[in-house]
Amino acid sequence: MGFISFAEVTCYTHILRENRLMLAASLTMHPVDLTIIVVYLVGIVAIGCLAGFRQRQTSEGHGYFLAGRTLTWPVIGLALFSTNISTVHLVSLAQEGYKNGLAYGNFEWMAAFTLIILAFFFAPFYLRARVATLPDFLEKRYSRACRDWLAFLSIISAVVVHIGFSLYAGAVVLRGMFGINIMTSIILVAVLTGLYTIIGGLLAVVLTESIQTIVLIFGAICVTVIGLYHADGWSGLVSSVEPIKFTILRPHGDASGLPWYSVFLGYPIIGIWYWCADQTIVQRVLGAKDANHARVGPLFAGFIKILPVFIFVLPGLTCLGLINQGKLPDELTDSADTYAFMISHLLPIGLKGVVAAALLAALMSTVSGALNSIATLFSYDIYKRWRPQTTDRTLVIVGRIVTFIAMIAAIVWSPFVSHYESIFQGINAIICYIAPPITAVFVFGVFWRRASAKAAFTTLCIGSAAGLVVFLLDWFKDKDWLKQYIEWKVPFMMASFYLFLLCSATLIVVSLAKPHKHTAESEMLVWNNPSEALRGESWKGIGNYKFLAALLFATMVVLYVIFR
Repeated sequence: MGFISFAEVTCYTHILRENRLMLAASLTMHPVDLTIIVVYLVGIVAIGCLAGFRQRQTSEGHGYFLAGRTLTWPVIGLALFSTNISTVHLVSLAQEGYKNGLAYGNFEWMAAFTLIILAFFFAPFYLRARVATLPDFLEKRYSRACRDWLAFLSIISAVVVHIGFSLYAGAVVLRGMFGINIMTSIILVAVLTGLYTIIGGLLAVVLTESIQTIVLIFGAICVTVIGLYHADGWSGLVSSVEPIKFTILRPHGDASGLPWYSVFLGYPIIGIWYWCADQTIVQRVLGAKDANHARVGPLFAGFIKILPVFIFVLPGLTCLGLINQGKLPDELTDSADTYAFMISHLLPIGLKGVVAAALLAALMSTVSGALNSIATLFSYDIYKRWRPQTTDRTLVIVGRIVTFIAMIAAIVWSPFVSHYESIFQGINAIICYIAPPITAVFVFGVFWRRASAKAAFTTLCIGSAAGLVVFLLDWFKDKDWLKQYIEWKVPFMMASFYLFLLCSATLIVVSLAKPHKHTAESEMLVWNNPSEALRGESWKGIGNYKFLAALLFATMVVLYVIFR
């Protein structure tokens, strides 16, 4: 056995000391908070499993993967919001609020405009095509090759983006609050969430998501209200931080790295992919009872998306204000700990447990939604193609096995998220490199009749390859060996816009060179003109999706004017 160096001894000593501190933190957790957390975990897993046992009355695939197409607009809206919101938002938006004010709230408010696009233009086609997955839709509009490519990309993005980042962010905040080891948190939450997702399918996912959304919003509102109370209200907060931090649109060269033009050019690219063409999110719409529920559900989610700026971003800014006022100790050395710092210093016993449950709610809902979408994608788009005569019962079994494998893969990937300086910027950077080719193929496919199958597949291949190159440039940009040849400084939002331009040009040129041969089915999946989307039956009165969309659009414009 070799000698141990002084540096290694120092390292081991530091690790042992850190583990003792974590253990001490977990042991000093108040029994009331522990009880609340345990009751929540047991309750949510039990509800998910009971939904699964109830669903076993039928073994049909659509019952497991799409909840029997029985979802109504309130459930769809809450589930969309809950699947979207994860610990990444709770932790990283507070971090960005502390560092940059309200600027990164753009990622929340711009989503409302994209959800209007989903309600108007995409949801009707998805239901008309009676598809179980979005790759299935691409096959009906373009070709089988496009379906296969999107299925592969969607599974990768679900593991890397939706599950991996969420697990890591949740583990970081749980360590900060309760001293739980990061890998222990990742494995524990993944196993518990995977349990009821494997058993219950989409019905279990949306039922638990609806409950988790309520818990999440309640917990986040508590942090915001208590923080503002200690800051002497809105006026007290405004007087204690720089005025620019209350603006959401920033000029070129702003310290946030998010100038206004990058928001308006880059966000639509990633937003249309995320809200209109990503299986993990859109699967709730695919399970809608009818077209009106499929339209109103996303609009309901759009109204809920107004809240995150005030309950996720604002607490970080409030934390800065309280430190400036001297009402919180100036001990926040790492901005990533902003949310845990506020919880530890501001919340009373009992309420800490509620907020911890909210954090778990955000984490588990996102992970469960992504796991279920992976199972659906693999079962319908890969396995059933290999074995077309597969029964629904077998598909459900395959889906459960794939859910387990995806959970293991996400656990392995999660620790690599620490590579990024900010978790929120990291997740959006990866999305910016994945989204452009998919957004181009869906947008042109729905609005341009001449978009061809050859062009779509070429765009997916070239766009994905270009996205991978940009991802690697960004990942290794600080390495000396790369700096000898190129110094990568392109902001991720602008990189997304440039990639979209490349993909659009590719799709247009190839479509003109290799025209598309439409089938009767694909003819029905292209709008003749945008106004055609507004035709058809709709609910009367306040429930009319056109009225709700106009109200949501006007509300967002007013908010942008107020906080510009």
